[in-house]
Amino acid sequence: MGQVAWKGLFLSLFDYKTEKYVIAKNKKVGILYRVVQLSILAYLVGWVFVVKKGYQDTDTSLQSSVITKLKGVAFTNTSELGERLWDVADYVIPPQGENVFFVMTNLIVTPNQRQATCPESVSIPDGLCYKDGDCPEGEAVVAGNGVKTGHCLKERDSIRGTCEILAWCPVEKRSKPKKPLLASAENFTVYIKNSIRFPKFKFSKMNVLPTDNESYLKSCRYSTEHPYCPIFLLGNIVRWAGSDFQEMAMEGGVIGIQIEWNCDLDKAPSECNPHYSFSRLDNNFAEKSISSGYNFRFAKYYRDAEGVDYRTLIKAYGIRFDVMVNGKGAFFCDLVLLYLIKKSNFYRGKKYEEVKSSSRKSLSSPTLNGNQSPDQLGGL
Repeated sequence: MGQVAWKGLFLSLFDYKTEKYVIAKNKKVGILYRVVQLSILAYLVGWVFVVKKGYQDTDTSLQSSVITKLKGVAFTNTSELGERLWDVADYVIPPQGENVFFVMTNLIVTPNQRQATCPESVSIPDGLCYKDGDCPEGEAVVAGNGVKTGHCLKERDSIRGTCEILAWCPVEKRSKPKKPLLASAENFTVYIKNSIRFPKFKFSKMNVLPTDNESYLKSCRYSTEHPYCPIFLLGNIVRWAGSDFQEMAMEGGVIGIQIEWNCDLDKAPSECNPHYSFSRLDNNFAEKSISSGYNFRFAKYYRDAEGVDYRTLIKAYGIRFDVMVNGKGAFFCDLVLLYLIKKSNFYRGKKYEEVKSSSRKSLSSPTLNGNQSPDQLGGL
C-alpha cells in the first residue's frame, strides 16, 4: 500500500489543473460580495491614498543643523562676588551653542580656595568621626572633597567631629540663595537657527524668514503669527512647556524644544513650514526628589603674586535646553515611469538629474536650488 500511495502522489505532479467558476444566482450572496469589494476599494482610496497619501514617495532621513545664540545681561550683588554684571560669556555653557545649551539661573560660590588641609563638611557621612582611627590616612572621602590625613578634628567639648582632609580649602558651601540670583534670565532671548534638507528630493529650507531687512531679527519675537522669527524669550519657552520660570530657576531643569518639518513637496515650498512644541523633560513631578533639577560644578583658576594657585568654585543651577529636529518629506511617486515599464531604471536615474550651473542657463535642464520643490524639475 505504501508503494502504491507514493506512486499515485508522484504521478499527480504531472496532472493539469484548471479553475472552475460557479455563478451563484443568489441576490444575498451577490450583494454581500459587492459590499466586500466596495469596502476594500473604499479602504484603498480613502485611507491608503487620501488619508495616508500612499501614492507619495517619502523621505524620513532628514538632515538638520542647529545653531543657537543667546542675548541678555543680569546684575547681582553678593557677599562672595560683590557687585557683578553677567553677560552671555558668563551664564551660557558651552559658549558655542548648538542643539544643546545651558543657561545658569542660580549658583553657589566658594571663593579663594587653595590646596591645603581643613575639616571635611559635616554634611558628608563618610567624613564624620569620633577618633583618629576613623580617618585612615590616604583614604579618599566617599562623595566628599578630599583625602583623609589621619586626624579627627572636633570642636571644644564635642564628641563627634569631622576628618581632616587634604583638599581645596575651604570646602564648598552647602547653602544656596533663597531666590535665583539670575532671575532676570526670564527675559533673555535665544536665536535658534535650523537648516534642514531632504536628501532624497534635494530639498532644503531654513526656519528664518528670507529678508534683506537687517533689523528684522533684532526686533521680532516668535509667535504663531510670526513662525519664521527664530527669536524666543526664555520665559515664554518655559511657560509653553507648562512650568514657571522663577520656580524652575531655583533648582534648574531640562526643557525640550521640538521642531517638526512634515512637508508635502507636491505643494509650493512656502507650504513647508516648521512647527514648534515645548515640553519639560526632567522629573519635575516628583515632589522634593533628591534628583530633581539640574546642576553641575566648574571652577575658575588664578595665581597670586607669590605663585600660589587659587580657584573660585561655582555650583551652577540652571536650565538645559535640548533642541530636537525631525520630520519627513513626501513627493508624488511616478509609479508608471519608475516601476512599471521596462526602462524604469533609466527614468529613476534621470528623475533627479543634477546639472552644473554655467554662464548660460539652459531652459531644458533646470537646476534645483535650496528652496525649489521637486515638481519644478519639469522633466519627467
